[in-house]
Amino acid sequence: MLEEVINLDKKLFIFLNNLGSEPFDGIWLLVTKQFNWIPFFLLLLVILYKKIGTKQLVIVLLTVAALITFTNEITDLIKFSVQRIRPCNDEELVGLIRIVKDSETFSYFSGHAANSMAAMMFVFLVLRSYYKYSYLIFLYPLIFAYSRIYLGLHFPLDIISGYIFGTLVGILFYRLYLKIISKYITS
Repeated sequence: MLEEVINLDKKLFIFLNNLGSEPFDGIWLLVTKQFNWIPFFLLLLVILYKKIGTKQLVIVLLTVAALITFTNEITDLIKFSVQRIRPCNDEELVGLIRIVKDSETFSYFSGHAANSMAAMMFVFLVLRSYYKYSYLIFLYPLIFAYSRIYLGLHFPLDIISGYIFGTLVGILFYRLYLKIISKYITS
C-alpha cells in the first residue's frame, strides 16, 4: 500500500515538475526564497496593525515567531526520522525530471509548505472577521510550496503533508494566541 502511494506520488511529481520550462526557471527561483516575500509580509503587518493595534500585533509577532520555530523543529525531526531523499537526488527519476535546484537534505515533509501554511492559517484566523477575502492569503503557501515541486526539491506528498501539519499548527497557535490576548489584553 505504502509503495503504491509512493509510486503515485512520484508519477504526480514527474507530471507537475515537467510542466516547467527554462524561461520560467528564474521566476520560480525567486518565488522559493522567503526573503523575496518581504513586501507581502510587510503588507500583512500593516493590515494587522490597522485592525488589531500595537499590543495585539506584538503578541501576533511573538506567536508567529514561536509558531515558525516550533514548525521548523518538528519538520527537521520528522525529516531526519523518515530520511526520504529529495526528487533531485532520486536515481529512479534521472532523465525524467527537470532539476532546477538541488539540495542534499531530506525531503519529507516540506518545511516551506509547513511554515508557510502554519503562518498563513494563523494570520487568516486573526483576520477572517475583518476581511471578507482574507482567505486569499492562502495563495502564498500554494505558490511558495509549488515552487519546491517545480525546482525538483519536493514530492507532492511532501507538500501535502507539510500543509496538513502547518494547518494544525496554525490552528493550535491561534488558540494559544486567543488565550494570551484574553488574559493580557481584555483584562
